[in-house]
Amino acid sequence: MELDPIFLSRLQFAFVVSFHAIFPVFTIGLASFIAVLEGIYLKTQNPVWMKLSQFWTKVFAVVFGMGVVSGIVMAFQFGTNWSNFSYISANFLGPILSYEVVTAFFLEAAFLGVLLFGRGKVPPGIYWMSAVLVAVGTFISSFWILSANSWMHTPAGVEFRGELLYVTSWLEAIFNASLPYRFAHMGLASFLTGGFVVAGVSAWYLLRGREVEANRKALSMTLWLLLILTPLQAYVGDLHGLNTLEHQPAKVAAMEGNWETRGNVPLLLFAWPDQENQTNHLEVGIPNLASIILKHSPDGVVPGLDMVPREEQPPVWVVFWSFRVMVGLGLLMIAVAVTGLVLRLRGKLWSTPWYFRVLQVMSITPFIAVLAGWFTTEIGRGPWLIYGIMTFAEGVTPSLQGWMALTTLIGYIIVYALVFSGGLYYLMRILRDGMEYQPAHDEHSTQTTTLRAKRPFSAADVPFEEGAR
Repeated sequence: MELDPIFLSRLQFAFVVSFHAIFPVFTIGLASFIAVLEGIYLKTQNPVWMKLSQFWTKVFAVVFGMGVVSGIVMAFQFGTNWSNFSYISANFLGPILSYEVVTAFFLEAAFLGVLLFGRGKVPPGIYWMSAVLVAVGTFISSFWILSANSWMHTPAGVEFRGELLYVTSWLEAIFNASLPYRFAHMGLASFLTGGFVVAGVSAWYLLRGREVEANRKALSMTLWLLLILTPLQAYVGDLHGLNTLEHQPAKVAAMEGNWETRGNVPLLLFAWPDQENQTNHLEVGIPNLASIILKHSPDGVVPGLDMVPREEQPPVWVVFWSFRVMVGLGLLMIAVAVTGLVLRLRGKLWSTPWYFRVLQVMSITPFIAVLAGWFTTEIGRGPWLIYGIMTFAEGVTPSLQGWMALTTLIGYIIVYALVFSGGLYYLMRILRDGMEYQPAHDEHSTQTTTLRAKRPFSAADVPFEEGAR
């Protein structure tokens, strides 16, 4: 069987991006959380806030390092696997990716050093400012990356001159039609990811009776955040979907499993798309709801996949189901956040162990939702690498052979497995030690020896008092 270099190159890039994406989507939200903690500590001088900040800064440092290592490889693939694409789009993507390094990565790296090693060595206000600038740097970085990615979906401000694309308007190219929606959607996803991870870890500690005051503060903060952001994300996601309908109708048709352009389109809850026969099997849906959502009318005409040739249709099965995974997890997040509010109002938030166990499980759902969203938007763009301009087949390196792409894919899988294993090991050590761990030479420690994390020896130690807030 002949190996397809185009498919393997896409698979390789998808693997690398998927592995990398889980790190920045967490660190963007976590950096802002740390900046808030440092701001509260600066104002109140309550050591509990400093303890929380120190703990989550250690987590941030490890995850940030893993993100940097995994992200470097992506740039290499532009030259090794997608040289035609890199050559044609270099006049736009080259400067954009350079701006990300100059304006964001340098800022993050410089002030992360202050955040990690500057406590007690720089004035408190400067130390807090370092946390703020690290958080700002993460958003600047995401802006440039999402601008480049959004341009590939909704290209603007460029024109062909011979074989190359030249920029005719930097404003139109950078602030292309889909950027505001993608940036808002990913920004909220980052806050939700950070929030659910902090909530899950805090719940894990509270179930074991460890650092109760600090973890209650962290959990209470994040539950308020999640209560606000989960429904807001649903609203922004709807706006993003309408924008996609305008610029990439075939993608929306694949997301909805809609093969025929028509009105009164149902919202399919379950179906088995059959692309070969251009139909669905085992449909279960809500009548007219897709037309209402997308066109604000029960008989609104929704574009179907019949509007594009078969060779320009994205892989419908993957897009259809990855979209439902993302939406389903989003609705689950809203339900969990509202449940937290109900328990808080009833005075039972701190005396409901099952809810804390739910939060632990929920800590991994934002990562799954983010990956499902990326699969939806990137696979749904197919077969276009630059939408309407260049296909995947046209962008791949001409001399690339299937065995080359397969070899590098296997190599990346092995290396990334090692990186992930090492990072996960250190993260587990940090979580095991918790906030009770104090280095022997820490200037803020009142101990002269290293204290190991303490764990309750009986269920009586678990801090669940009826009615406690």
